[in-house]
Amino acid sequence: MGMIGGGRGAFIGAVHRMAANLDGQVELVAGCFSADPEKSRLSGEDLYLDPQRVYGSVEAMIENESKLPADQRLDFVSVVTRNDFHYANTKALLDGGFHVVCEKPLAHNMEQAVDMVQRVRQSGKIFALTHNYTGYPMVKEARDWVRSGKLGRILKIVTEYPQGYAVGSVTESGEAKINSWRADPKVAGASNCMGDIGTHAENLARYITGLEIESLCADVNTFAPGAVIDDDGSMLVRYKGGARGVLFASQISSGDENNLNIRVWGTKGSLQWFQEHPNELIFKAADQPHEIHRRGNSYVCEAANAATRTPFGHPEAYIEAFANIYREVFRAIRDDIDGTFKSVDDYDFPNVIDGLEGMTFVDTVLRSSASKSKWVDFKLPN
Repeated sequence: MGMIGGGRGAFIGAVHRMAANLDGQVELVAGCFSADPEKSRLSGEDLYLDPQRVYGSVEAMIENESKLPADQRLDFVSVVTRNDFHYANTKALLDGGFHVVCEKPLAHNMEQAVDMVQRVRQSGKIFALTHNYTGYPMVKEARDWVRSGKLGRILKIVTEYPQGYAVGSVTESGEAKINSWRADPKVAGASNCMGDIGTHAENLARYITGLEIESLCADVNTFAPGAVIDDDGSMLVRYKGGARGVLFASQISSGDENNLNIRVWGTKGSLQWFQEHPNELIFKAADQPHEIHRRGNSYVCEAANAATRTPFGHPEAYIEAFANIYREVFRAIRDDIDGTFKSVDDYDFPNVIDGLEGMTFVDTVLRSSASKSKWVDFKLPN
């Protein structure tokens, strides 16, 4: 494993390293951990890596690692940089012949996203995007309920992702308290809130129900003084097939921490899942007691059990969800090495099309919010 980004002080880089190695199937051996060569060097020291394989630039890393013998060469590289570097780094890695695991978003803008889809397809390399919430066992159980018909025909989907960390910027006057690259469109892209967490809500609903958005009507807001991109948004959603939905994501929801949750109603019953209580999945049906299904028990589906590492009663959560994505990527890479890899659709990890879906979602939301007619069709670029 190699890594681009994720050096000293970077939260998500450490998450990826822990998750990738949770099952003892990978070794981090190389990286360019910062655009600052000295910080990259020091980060390599922190991780006890061979100094010869700790690089001051991505270009040097790709050039040197590409020359190594097959038994020493990197099998894949994780890109955990800021948003504005995802496209360039992934492009360079694919051109260099490396498989890639990338943090979301797929790219900085729609033009880059469309180009990346073509580059992944042409390269023949495995590309995974870390929409990590799809890795939770009980999210996979929820997906199985929908697929098996336990809920009947889906009628309504409500997905929420409230956070409150930015609310201080709303109540204070003057310069915004939250001064993060996520609020800078040159770095984050056209959206902050909807791009950062709204896409997780959209992806979760699509993963569980399998339903695609047909059109949406959005209201996107910026409450923090001086901010130029959104910190809140709400929308009505029409899904293909007739289901209706509500989705909101917010970083100014005072008192909320990371309260991603989803409720799905069907003709036979409904489900509820809350990310802050990830080991439980609730089922409700008319004229019956509510049921709470828990991770690790024999009654959950094969996919949920396969994503479980510890016995019931021992909580599993965030790191393990990331690790489940990595474990599926490793399976795909092994199959590629063995010559048995057929299609990315045979594996349960978010791929480049999921990345394009997320970018299209943000673009559609922003166009809807700015439109007088409001309802805007959801269409993936050709």
